[in-house]
Amino acid sequence: MNDEKSLPIANCCADSSDECSVSRRDFLKTTSVGAGIALAAPGSSAQVTVKPTAKQKNYLKRFDQSKWPAFKRYPQTHVARIALPLGGIGTGTVSLGGRGDLRDWEIMNRPAKGFTPKRGDIAPLFALFTREASGKTQTRVLEGPVEAFLYEGSHGSPIPNDNAPRFSECAFATAYPFGQCALSDPNIPVDVQIMAFNPFVPCDVEASSIPAAVLRFRLTNKTKAPLFASVCGSIPNFIGMDGREQQRGWDGDFRPVGAKKNKNEFKETPPIRGVLMTSEGVDPKSEQWGSMALTTPALANSTHRIDWPNKGWGATLLDFWDDFSADGRLNERPASGNDMPIASLTAEIELPPKMSGEIEFYLTWHFPNRITWTPRGGEHADADRIGNHYTTQFDDAWAAAEHLANNVDALEKKTTDFVTAFCESALPEIVKESALFNLSTIRSQTCFRTPDGRFYGYEGCCNTQGCCHGSCTHVWNYEQAVAHLFGDLAMTMREVEFGQATNEEGMMSFRVHLPLERAHDFGKAAADGQMGCIMKIYRDWRLSGNDAMLKQLWPRVKKAIEFCWIQGGWDADRDGVMEGCQHNTMDVEYYGPNPQMGVWYLGALRAGEEMAKAQGQRDFAAECRRLFEQGKSWLDANLFNGEYYIHKIQPPISRDDIAPSLLVGMGADNVSNPDYQLGEGCLVDQLVGQFLAHVCGLGYLVDEQNVKATLDGIMKYNFREDLSDHFNCMRTYALADESALLMASYPKSRPENPFPYFTEAMTGFEYTAAIGMLYEGQTENGLKCIQAIRDRYDGLKRNPYNEAECGHHYARALASWAAVLALTGFAYSAPDQRITFAAIPGTHFWASGYAWGTCELKQNRRTYDVEFAVHQGLIQFSTFALSGFGESAFDAVKQIGAKGTLSFSIQKA
Repeated sequence: MNDEKSLPIANCCADSSDECSVSRRDFLKTTSVGAGIALAAPGSSAQVTVKPTAKQKNYLKRFDQSKWPAFKRYPQTHVARIALPLGGIGTGTVSLGGRGDLRDWEIMNRPAKGFTPKRGDIAPLFALFTREASGKTQTRVLEGPVEAFLYEGSHGSPIPNDNAPRFSECAFATAYPFGQCALSDPNIPVDVQIMAFNPFVPCDVEASSIPAAVLRFRLTNKTKAPLFASVCGSIPNFIGMDGREQQRGWDGDFRPVGAKKNKNEFKETPPIRGVLMTSEGVDPKSEQWGSMALTTPALANSTHRIDWPNKGWGATLLDFWDDFSADGRLNERPASGNDMPIASLTAEIELPPKMSGEIEFYLTWHFPNRITWTPRGGEHADADRIGNHYTTQFDDAWAAAEHLANNVDALEKKTTDFVTAFCESALPEIVKESALFNLSTIRSQTCFRTPDGRFYGYEGCCNTQGCCHGSCTHVWNYEQAVAHLFGDLAMTMREVEFGQATNEEGMMSFRVHLPLERAHDFGKAAADGQMGCIMKIYRDWRLSGNDAMLKQLWPRVKKAIEFCWIQGGWDADRDGVMEGCQHNTMDVEYYGPNPQMGVWYLGALRAGEEMAKAQGQRDFAAECRRLFEQGKSWLDANLFNGEYYIHKIQPPISRDDIAPSLLVGMGADNVSNPDYQLGEGCLVDQLVGQFLAHVCGLGYLVDEQNVKATLDGIMKYNFREDLSDHFNCMRTYALADESALLMASYPKSRPENPFPYFTEAMTGFEYTAAIGMLYEGQTENGLKCIQAIRDRYDGLKRNPYNEAECGHHYARALASWAAVLALTGFAYSAPDQRITFAAIPGTHFWASGYAWGTCELKQNRRTYDVEFAVHQGLIQFSTFALSGFGESAFDAVKQIGAKGTLSFSIQKA
């Protein structure tokens, strides 16, 4: 398939808008991002490539007194690309920018990268007013300085609020989901710390699914006298405007979709007061219909406006600035009649000398009309509207704000508890960063939940729409965070994969269509996707102990394994080796035995064996075992070349030899002499099946020494210290003097036209290899690869919360969580009532998907003292093992709930 052919829309984007209706090469190019340099966190042993100045170091110390973890700190030189997503799982987000601005307003059921809503030139802003004891007053927008590269535009600087005086210094600190932007200016009598977060409570999905951003402004009086301060938030009511208009270059006032008028209403229902934003004109069935609210718990010291006047030629903004600058309060104005009324809300505080105080705002939203990623339109339009789970929990944005205000203290404490425990654990700093920061993806528009609570995900996000629909199995196979932090959500994905998307023959559609009545419509199977899902249901059964779930889905799981053996299938001759047409995550079909699909298959056979035993089906378990042993021997004997595993290309005679559901149509035109094959290349993720087998506790799928040698080979041939002389024929995610693991290298011979992505570097694949190295004890190399990734996402050239691949916030990067498992050795099997850790002294973080906590290990010669603590959820076990050291078997099952601890010792075996 040549690059000029159009990418079949059914295989990627569900929307046929201009953004994704492009050639294959051009489509893939749309997701490219810039390069970057990283600043290591304090205490990190990682190499610092950009050092803050002495002044910047002193400024970064402002975060030391914060009650929130300030794990990673960015000086002013490295905040330009920072955009921390704020919002709940499946709710959409608005992002806190590195200079303290709010950007990327992605709350109306679709991505909106770069979108800041405006009424004319008026964008969302928070402003500060101060009045000193001397009577001197000042007003500033609560943002740091504009980066120099944003000064130029056709009509001046293009950034929002560029016309307002601002602070001259800023820095950013974070430990996701907490973001802190410190603002200072020698001419302003207060220092400001913008503190933003949303609740994130592992094992509590609903607490983590609130459509809200908490914005807290901590003000510190630098003077020796008391002063008055006021903070004002202003937001245009842009209901009906979802960001696509800005992408198309529209200017000036925007009239919302079908709108006659948007409406703002002041409300006060203790513990909050503020402005509820609704629409009387946007179609109630539209994606863009809903409500927003800007509220504060500062009931006694607050003023407001529900609109700004229409005065023209800058006078509207001038009126607001003059009014607020007079005394830090607002006077109401007559309704403007504008379709986008502007809501403003103030909260004020008296600050004693050298003391600090806080002002808090809540931003909430409610947009119920999510449209399916596979719409049919016309008479089917009503069925295309699949909805959102979060909007079933609240009547509107005001109800969400009330819920948040009534529970924010407890939610903040639980979130802080999680982040603090994780950041204070014994993991290397770079592993904490990569695992923690990538969790933001499950809050982005990559992911959503339908009203029944099921969890779905695109592969990633284009600027204004989801990219590559269907909870694509071969991409989501790599992510490991959801199952270990929100097990209930992971279980819904397994139920959809087997209960909805797998047919009677055992063919699993690797993209699921919605609503679920259309689940089979895609009708194509991916070899790696299907095999990985079999391993994941085994993983999730082990973590949950949900025997009823396994019993219910087992018939389809078994069928999914047997599907490998159909005529014209992946292993039609039933020898334990995949030779058939294997569509896979490289978006092409491989022909012949190869390590990527071959090892996935071995993992599925081992998982099938264990699940069959649990279901009492010993004959099927034995057949899985036979095929596993035979396939394992064959791969080691025939594909391992002494340094890594290779692909033996074995094309079919004709298309008639291929089962129709296996040929997706994105690969070679001539299957008898196919392009886009791996061949003798050294593939970065050739051992991805082994990666998941370690996570699942399935042991080695191929020879252990070959695994170690292969990972050495990947490091030797695929890692580049510097990409300055590297030619890349596809998308660019790493370049210039950056380091990366390439997708494939060809130290011996290369096909004329290999699989399309072979010259690229993509973080999800890099994590797979790096974490494989960690599992094999090749720690230095594994950490070096992870460091190289995060060095590229440094805040200056790339957003630390947005590891892109085919789209922003790409799901595959959630593989990074498995580094936590690899280095702590944590594994839990509920069916076996067994917990395992590596025998490494220190305090380790653990999470099973249904509980999380810490485990402190203290070594005393031939004994380990263990203190096992549960912070959230419930876990039970009868055996506690330290790998390679010993274990403790208890007389009775230990069941430990939240705030519970268990102390005991383990003797060396």
